[in-house]
Amino acid sequence: MKVCIVGVGAIGGFIGGRLATNNNLTVSALARGDSLNALNKYGWRLEQDGEVIQRPCIATESAEELGVQDIVFIALKTPALAQVLPTLAPLIDEKTLVVSAMNGIPWWFFRDIEKQSGQVFQSVNPQGKNSLAIPYENIIGLVVHAAAIRKEPGLIQHKAGNKLIIGEPKGDKSERAEMLTNMLSDVGFDTIHSENIRSEIWFKLWGNMTINPVSAVTGATADKILQDPLVRKYCSSVMNEAAILGEHIGCMIDEDPETRHKGTEKLGAFKTSMLQDVENGGAIELDSILGIIYELTQRLEIESPNIESLFGLTRLFATTKGLYKKAEL
Repeated sequence: MKVCIVGVGAIGGFIGGRLATNNNLTVSALARGDSLNALNKYGWRLEQDGEVIQRPCIATESAEELGVQDIVFIALKTPALAQVLPTLAPLIDEKTLVVSAMNGIPWWFFRDIEKQSGQVFQSVNPQGKNSLAIPYENIIGLVVHAAAIRKEPGLIQHKAGNKLIIGEPKGDKSERAEMLTNMLSDVGFDTIHSENIRSEIWFKLWGNMTINPVSAVTGATADKILQDPLVRKYCSSVMNEAAILGEHIGCMIDEDPETRHKGTEKLGAFKTSMLQDVENGGAIELDSILGIIYELTQRLEIESPNIESLFGLTRLFATTKGLYKKAEL
């Protein structure tokens, strides 16, 4: 079976490195620059449990060279989606599973609302181009509850967490999602086959839509953010507003913010992905994590002053630093 990882940062490299341990899979990578060079020189490298797993990798920057795949994992940073997705056609035929494994809300999440209203969500599907690039029928949703870092190009270190959640965008279970669940379980992931992947995506976002941007603006790790009582209260207010939005799109939140904060505190002094992007001078994933939530408040006409203020402040910070290109909301 042929598998391709598109986007070999921390999460893409983590998934690719694990899958490459299955000798029945040929796991390739679509990459560029230093990552491409490192993968071709050293192969997949994953540091976990005190050892480094190393396996061969076919890496290229051309989808045409790899040809049609059985499974494609898209683990790109969301600012790169609009540029990269249209180039992936050579990897995909009608049977290819395209697994979205990204932070925040994926481009296909509001497909039904977009069809009913005739309006796309510009934050994650600008001009509708992302949904045109990847057939909806090919998509499988993936939620990653794990932390990893890229120590250097091509070398990934697993830090914490091991849970993946797989599901069909339309809901219910399927044979193909079950096959993918088993494949990921076989290489060491704690994998769950969900009947409602949209709710799983929304629940994860509900937790990190505050810690991520607050960490980017302040430079604080998660533990320090939650140790400040005023910031903790502010994060809770944002989450309460997002929970109300969730009710309107069929994604109910059954937990209160304080319970989620306590869970986050158990992870200790970690740097969010958005803070790491800021420190590395990379574009932040603001639109898929917070911009889309603000856009939803406008679409539903629901007053959400805390969401608005957090989005506005983070957008201004990132724009000033040259780390964000404004979406046409």
